[in-house]
Amino acid sequence: QVQLVESGGGSVQAGGSLRLSCTASGGTFNSYDMGWFRQAPGKERESVATIDWSGITFYANSVKGRFTISRDNAKNTVYLQMASLKPEDTAVYYCAAKVPSRKYDYWGQGTQVTVSS
Repeated sequence: QVQLVESGGGSVQAGGSLRLSCTASGGTFNSYDMGWFRQAPGKERESVATIDWSGITFYANSVKGRFTISRDNAKNTVYLQMASLKPEDTAVYYCAAKVPSRKYDYWGQGTQVTVSS
């Protein structure tokens, strides 16, 4: 069983930056694909960025060029560096993990990101 704990959320003005962290325990971190998702009020949860076990990344079009996902296997941690934040980035951000070729089975509790204009 994998436990995920996110940190780093908060409130920022438009154009600002934040870095989210997600630390995993209870599993073999370097064998998992990791992802960041978000859910805004009244909207479906959406994928923001993913990084597979080998380091290959994928970004939603809405964040491409502004967000960077990375992982530090020695620290069992995945990061989401967010820059040029917009009010529409406001959401609860969730970290998730999965075994390759399977769906995301493990989720963190979420961290709130609020961007004011």
